[in-house]
Amino acid sequence: MNIELSGHYGYRRIVKSVLPSIAMVLVTSVYSIVDGFFVSNFAGKSGFAAINLTFPVIMMIGSLGLMIGSGGAALTAKLKGEGYPHKANRVFSMLVNFGLALGVVLGVLLALFAPLVSRWLGADEAMMDECVVYIRLNMFGMPGFVLQCAFQSFYMAAERPQLGTVMSVVAGVTNIVLDAVLVWALGMGVAGAAIATSAGCLVGGLFPLYYFSSRRNRGSLRLVRTRMLWSYVGKACSNGLSEYVANIAMNIVTICYNLQLMRYLGEDGVAAYGVLMYIAFIFVAVFIGYNIGITPIIGFHYGARDVPEQRSLLRKSLVLIAVTGVLMTAVSELFAGPLSRLFVGYDKGLADMTEYGMRLYLPAMLVCGLNMFTSALFTGLNNGVVSAVASFARTLVFELSCVWLIPMLLGINGIWLSWGIAEVLALFLCNFLVIRYAPQLVKKKFAPAQ
Repeated sequence: MNIELSGHYGYRRIVKSVLPSIAMVLVTSVYSIVDGFFVSNFAGKSGFAAINLTFPVIMMIGSLGLMIGSGGAALTAKLKGEGYPHKANRVFSMLVNFGLALGVVLGVLLALFAPLVSRWLGADEAMMDECVVYIRLNMFGMPGFVLQCAFQSFYMAAERPQLGTVMSVVAGVTNIVLDAVLVWALGMGVAGAAIATSAGCLVGGLFPLYYFSSRRNRGSLRLVRTRMLWSYVGKACSNGLSEYVANIAMNIVTICYNLQLMRYLGEDGVAAYGVLMYIAFIFVAVFIGYNIGITPIIGFHYGARDVPEQRSLLRKSLVLIAVTGVLMTAVSELFAGPLSRLFVGYDKGLADMTEYGMRLYLPAMLVCGLNMFTSALFTGLNNGVVSAVASFARTLVFELSCVWLIPMLLGINGIWLSWGIAEVLALFLCNFLVIRYAPQLVKKKFAPAQ
């Protein structure tokens, strides 16, 4: 079933339209976490800490695919809204080709410099070998990972979000089954987890290449032969820069959290934060999925110059995201204990530390989604600069500053609280950006989009 970008969106239609994207990102998040679950429970906390140290760098490369996809999806949706579907197909095709080449080159470079990268991330001698193995084996899945991240946004622009959900489930099942066989049954530890992840990424990233170029394609985007026009690639990447900034900054911040925790609590601190990161990743995936689904819709109506509908999408999105943030915070507080024991129940001290940190860390969900949506809003409006400013300030300015400065005042509690404090500061900035750079969406009297 296709989902059309045109027409009016009430609450019910918004939820129906974005649910496939949310499900897609949730499934991807869950099977990314499976590696940590199997390694933690069947290979020990040293291997678990090694994965947590190296995974941010792998995610930084995958985030390039998210940049290409989110910016490209908004651009192709805008072109379709303006009445240029053939141009949208050419832009889509050149962006997919660019993402595939990027994944191959960066995967090889990461494998070559794996020891240097592991050392830079703070790996000690006990974790070094496992860090290098995890990085190098993930190289084989890197092209698929970049494409998988890119296609997450293009599925909605192609009006085929359900296909994204199906592909995420297939890739996730591939990863989970291989994790069970390689890590649990065969005892391959970190190496088995890396192979399972690579296989899942290849399934999730390469199959869409076949689908979008085949006659079975029922979507509104199609892979066609086209020459590279770097101006369109640059425009798509600059438009999606905020998503890349947000993800790369999130991973830089994660590295800084790990460095701080190694300093204050050692390996146990890194393992505890790994659990918090996994739980937060599932919650944040809901917001990411929502933004992936709503951005092409905003982009289409921006291209069609339908300002009243853009205002309606903004208002309804803020309500939906605020309610979701409250529910997530309630769930995290109620189930902090069971969630902690699920991952590290074999070590009571570590489980208690994780539960305590979770109760301080995850209330950031109350405002996190609102800030993330601000960036997605400007991506949909094809204003990549303001979108990037919102993401950059939220993470690299506020959160990075808080994770280094707040612990000086509050000690280890400051590490757990820093995310929430940063999100509150970012909320003030995001409100200013919407009022200043999208006045037609917040004032009663509005002018047509420019």
